[in-house]
Amino acid sequence: MTRLFGTDGVRGLANGEKITAGTALRLAQAAARVLPLPDHEGERPVAVVGRDPRASGEFLSAAVVAGLASSGIDVHDAGVVPTPAVAFLTADLHADFGVVLSASHNAMPDNGIKFFAKGGHKLPDAVEDRIEAAMVEEPLRPTGPEVGRVLPMGDGGTRYVRHLLDALEQRLEGLTVVLDAAHGAASEVSPEAFRLAGASVHVIGARPDGLNINDAHGSTHIELLQQAVRERGADLGIAHDGDADRCLAVDASGTVVDGDQIMAILAVALKEHGELVDDVLVATVMSNLGLLQAMEAAGIRVVQAGVGDRYVLEEMRRGGYSLGGEQSGHVIISRHATTGDGVLTGLMLAARVAETGRSLADLAGVMRRMPQELINVTNVDKQGVDDDEGVRAAVQQEEERLAGAGRVLLRKSGTEPLVRVMVEADTAERARASAERLAAVVREQLSIGAPVS
Repeated sequence: MTRLFGTDGVRGLANGEKITAGTALRLAQAAARVLPLPDHEGERPVAVVGRDPRASGEFLSAAVVAGLASSGIDVHDAGVVPTPAVAFLTADLHADFGVVLSASHNAMPDNGIKFFAKGGHKLPDAVEDRIEAAMVEEPLRPTGPEVGRVLPMGDGGTRYVRHLLDALEQRLEGLTVVLDAAHGAASEVSPEAFRLAGASVHVIGARPDGLNINDAHGSTHIELLQQAVRERGADLGIAHDGDADRCLAVDASGTVVDGDQIMAILAVALKEHGELVDDVLVATVMSNLGLLQAMEAAGIRVVQAGVGDRYVLEEMRRGGYSLGGEQSGHVIISRHATTGDGVLTGLMLAARVAETGRSLADLAGVMRRMPQELINVTNVDKQGVDDDEGVRAAVQQEEERLAGAGRVLLRKSGTEPLVRVMVEADTAERARASAERLAAVVREQLSIGAPVS
């Protein structure tokens, strides 16, 4: 049986087969059984619910709130706020858990449901499995005064912005910043935070209408931000995704500064201030080889985790580390956040520019990105990527061709019949040729319905 939860909650086409009001209701009822801790002494458990602005979030959040309140959970409904704001509010209110309705960087028709445990931490797989198992159990049905109450939370965004500013030790006066909010959950809070921090702010992609989230804007469509930064003569640009748990940047020339470069900049800054625990950065196996080389030169050890910010977080918590993230722009600064926070990351990056007086391009020069080619091979039996002899032989052949001047990584998607083929090499042409050869083998060997070798 296919697992309901993927690498980041439950996600799919809203009102399709997987993400329905009924699913949201049952998930909430199941979570009400599993997540509250047994220490309430007669008081009802408490949950925080927030969402991004996509239209389907309106009925899905209503279903979640109904499922929780009907199960005896008091609900603080934060409305439209970034995912990291829900994590922060869950911890700040000492709530038992948080729920987010968002499909992050996905297009508007999708949506998702994910949970935070007490303290604002993502759930381990085992707890998600317990929630999924509880969906078939009879829901809790308190009556009378034992039913949960729904409390609209009008100050959730304000409290979150105050938290961001408290984390910032360097003002941003003198900086001109362009923000692209992806018509998403950070459309109000990110501009407010940057302005209150002292920056001169220009905003694009901050007019959400429920239908335009991530549409030609944000961290997956960065071209308009590049153009705006150049036209405004800005010092830098910051791009969020729909739920603002990630951040990519653009320097004054319009060149993209990706998550690996952002981590490199912040790791060096934290080490300089004596705040990088054990001089360790946690990254994933997909991070560019150039990051590993730059960190080694800076005296920083890179601990690699599986792909997905939840696995980065697990590694960070295991070692007590202070910084980690992904090339995609999920960056976790554990002193101030329990999950990836795109607004916090953007503020910290801008603060480093202001503190040093150096341009973002100069700071990003701490690492040289190795040319990287990524090909998504669709409609394949992804489970065969580790076992197919033809695929294994092709990987070995490409590694021998690279002869230490690059690397090869094949990764199966957590949610789709898809294999990601990634190759890094000393030249873009070499990386592309190698990736294309490997993708062709994966497509031939693992296409759905193909014989297994």
